[in-house]
Amino acid sequence: MRKTLSLTVLVVILSAFSSGRLPAVEAPHNSVNEPAGAESISKLTRANFEFVAQSLYDSIGLSAYELNFDIFRKALVGYFSLASEDALKNKELLTIINFEQPSTEKRFYTIDLASKVVKFHTYVAHGRNTGENLAKKFSNTLHSNQSSLGFVVTGETYYGSKGYSLRLDGKERSINDNVRNRAVVIHGADYVTESWIKRYGRLGRSQGCPALPPDLNKEIIDTIKGGTAIFSYYPETEYFKSSAYVNDEDLFRRLDSTPIALAGILSPSSSQGSL
Repeated sequence: MRKTLSLTVLVVILSAFSSGRLPAVEAPHNSVNEPAGAESISKLTRANFEFVAQSLYDSIGLSAYELNFDIFRKALVGYFSLASEDALKNKELLTIINFEQPSTEKRFYTIDLASKVVKFHTYVAHGRNTGENLAKKFSNTLHSNQSSLGFVVTGETYYGSKGYSLRLDGKERSINDNVRNRAVVIHGADYVTESWIKRYGRLGRSQGCPALPPDLNKEIIDTIKGGTAIFSYYPETEYFKSSAYVNDEDLFRRLDSTPIALAGILSPSSSQGSL
């Protein structure tokens, strides 16, 4: 659909998403990623997944944030897989950490899928043994001081040695399911600032935690806490071989038996965390 989807269809999709009700929509027959026939987009199915993914990407305007469609698509596959497992208490938010980017670039994205906006786009640190400016190595091992890849779900907040922090629960066995035991949490750090970059040529590094700028830490934590999805991405071959959450065929098989209702996910709720 990218450049070829007609303006008329995009307007219809945006209007449907924002209204909270997703009626049946028939895309023009010359659209690249159109749903088959008069496919309804009230529910996510195998047939309309690409159409929905591209519509969201375009309406949110993610290309302007230099987040490429392939990464967003992978994040959506895992996000919808988690949603189908009822693993998310708040289905409106999706956070992506793009560890393919250097630490000197803003690579932390919190996306409001319901309102179709990027709520936060900022810096985030990686583990000290993951790399210098570039992230290269990832681990699920205790005391590795490395970042973990894959999908996690946010937990509860607390005050600890790093100040206001947010616990995380890894959803991928042998990939990130040790993050809570490793005390890998979201917290603020004075080494995640532009002044640090100017002085050292990169951000400082954590013990594996996705540390955030201290002036945004509390606001971000209070926004994403309590059961939202985070996807830490890096083009590591072993991860994509092992992860079930980026395997679109696994998701499509689930959708074949139980399509996901989109209105409950992509429509703004009256309060955060409700559907």
